[in-house]
Amino acid sequence: MITIKEVKTKSDLKAFVKFPFKLYKDSKYWVPPIISEEIKTFDKNENPVFNDAEARLFLAYNNNSIVGRIAAIINSLEVEKQGVKKMRFGWFDFIDDLEVSKALLDKVESIGKEHNLEFTEGPVGFSNLDKVGVMTEGFDGISSMMTWYNYPYYIKHYENANYTVEKKYSESGFPFKNVKPEFFFKAQEVIKKRYQLKALQLTKTSEVMPYADKMFDLFNETYASLSSFVAITDIQKEYFKKKFISFINPEYIKFIVDKDDKLIGFAVVMPAFAKALQKANGKLFPFGFLHILKAKKTSKDVIFYLIGIHPDYQNKGVHAVIFNEYYKTFKEKGIENCVRTPELEDNYAIHQIWKHFNPEVYKRRVTYRKNL
Repeated sequence: MITIKEVKTKSDLKAFVKFPFKLYKDSKYWVPPIISEEIKTFDKNENPVFNDAEARLFLAYNNNSIVGRIAAIINSLEVEKQGVKKMRFGWFDFIDDLEVSKALLDKVESIGKEHNLEFTEGPVGFSNLDKVGVMTEGFDGISSMMTWYNYPYYIKHYENANYTVEKKYSESGFPFKNVKPEFFFKAQEVIKKRYQLKALQLTKTSEVMPYADKMFDLFNETYASLSSFVAITDIQKEYFKKKFISFINPEYIKFIVDKDDKLIGFAVVMPAFAKALQKANGKLFPFGFLHILKAKKTSKDVIFYLIGIHPDYQNKGVHAVIFNEYYKTFKEKGIENCVRTPELEDNYAIHQIWKHFNPEVYKRRVTYRKNL
C-alpha cells in the first residue's frame, strides 16, 4: 500500500533530501549534493525564489519506508506574467515500482488542476539555473554537480503515466587537445579591434563581484528568446552570487567589455567537483570541504556552465575572444577535459560555436509533459 505524505517538518525535509542517498548508494555514477545546501534550497528564508514561486514536497511511503519523492512547483513569474500555465515538478526519484511513481505524479497533477494550470512539465527546478531533465542516454558515466542522475528505468515510468517528451537536451565534451588556437586567435584580434573590445583579467573574487549583477542582466537578455526561460530577479542575483561565485575560480570567469566598460559577453566555467562530492558524501565536515577545495585547485576537468553574448554582438565572433582567454588559462593550468552542461538540442546557435572542437555527446536528457 503506497501512501503519499507532504513534507511539513524539518525531519521530513531531511528525509526528502536524503532519500537519493539510499536509492543510489550502489551507483558509481550518482553525485550526491551537500545535504545542508540542498536543505537551504527549500528554505523560504534562504532561497529568494520563493518570493515568486511556491513548492510543495511529497514523500511516498510503503509501510514506514520511503520509496519515492517529488517537488511540485509553481513559478508565478512564468504563470502570471508570461501566461505559461505550467505545473513544474522536480527532485523526482523513486524505486522501480510503477505504483509509486504514478502516485507521486498524480499528486502533482491534482495540484496543477486545482490552480487551473494547463500542463505539467518535469523534471525541472525553479528556474533556468537549476538542474533539468531525466537522463535517457549516458548512464555509465559520472554525473556532474549541475545535473540529476537517474536509473534507466525512470523512462518507462514517465511513459506508463502517459507523459510525452517536451524538450530535448544534450551534454557534450571534448579533450582540451582538440582545441586548435588557429581557429580563433587571429579572429579574436580582429574582432577586438573592430568593435573596441577588451577581455578583463580577473584574479580575485572581489574583482568579479562588481560585474556579477551585469552578468545576470546579460544572462537574462541573452536567453530571453529560449523556450521555458524565466528571468532572474534582482533578489535572486544576490542569492546566486553568494551561493556560486565563491565556488568558482575567478580566472574561470571571463568578461568582455566595450570601450565604455559595458559588459557585452561573459562565460563561467567551473572545476569538475563530481568526484570530490562523491568523497564528501553529502557532508562538508569534517573532511568534505577539503575534497572540494582540492578539486577547485587541482581538477584537470572543467565544466562550461554559462556563456552569453549581448544580442547586438551575436554572430560577430565575440565567442572567439572568450575562447582565446580560456585557451591561455587552461593551457597554463594543464586542463585535460572540457564538458558542457545540458543544452537544448534546438539551440543551434550554441552548438555552432563549439563545432571546431569536435565535441562528442556523452549524455542526453529530456523533460516530459502531460496536458491536464
